[in-house]
Amino acid sequence: QQMGWTPLLVLGYLFYLLLGAMVFQLLERQAETHFWDQFQLEKLKFLQNYTCLDRKALEQFVQVPMEAWEKGVNPEGSSTNPSNWDFSNSFFFAGTVVTTIGYGNLSPSTVAGQIFCVFYALFGVPLNLAFLNQLGKSLNAHLITLERWVQKPGRAQVVQTLAVAIFLTAGTLLFLVFPPLVFSYIEGWSYGEGFYFTFITLSTIGFGDYVVGTNPNKHYIPVYRSLTAIWIVFGLAWLALVFNVGADLMEKFLQLKWYKPDLSLAERATIKLEDEPEQPRIHIPS
Repeated sequence: QQMGWTPLLVLGYLFYLLLGAMVFQLLERQAETHFWDQFQLEKLKFLQNYTCLDRKALEQFVQVPMEAWEKGVNPEGSSTNPSNWDFSNSFFFAGTVVTTIGYGNLSPSTVAGQIFCVFYALFGVPLNLAFLNQLGKSLNAHLITLERWVQKPGRAQVVQTLAVAIFLTAGTLLFLVFPPLVFSYIEGWSYGEGFYFTFITLSTIGFGDYVVGTNPNKHYIPVYRSLTAIWIVFGLAWLALVFNVGADLMEKFLQLKWYKPDLSLAERATIKLEDEPEQPRIHIPS
């Protein structure tokens, strides 16, 4: 019954991301276009009023790009570049909200968008946790089915160990090794920078110093950030399981480390009592 809910939960999760992408696009893109027009007008006024550039004029003009960055508009971009709030970018932003990554390079600038973001995260974060939990249960159920398929108990342990090794190896290649190669090729990063971005993203640390699809000098395919958001979701599920396994191993190690001396003292006390000679008993006549 639990496995039967998995496809429905996956569809609901994807529908929630699509819904958030459409609403964010609807609320934010018009405001972004308006501010972009204002930014272009300010640039035109600057070029008309200042034929030479002094320090005071430079400080005055620097304020315009700073405000543009705060509104989510890239000052180095052009009118031919795609919007920060097109469907692909909005879908990517919705994914960073529900997964609590929060890069910080893009955020809603309208009051309506900010209020919607609050309620979207309020329901989206628990949905994301339930989705990741269900993925973990599905993987665990497949592992249990594999163990039941093996008849001999001794062989079951071998198959379980082999399955865990394959799970870790395949996940490492799929989510940590190969993606930096793709990001390095598309974004122009080094492999180390791509690997750094990959781990910082999947661990939900999300500094925001490296974000895909933000270079104004590059032309990305429309679904690039949407595919990246899907990769992030499944990568989160895999890395969460890895962290859980690591936490269990660390907990067992700490229990073994801290409880072993107590067991040794008890064993020594038991051995000491067994080695002591039996004391002579004094019979008191009645």
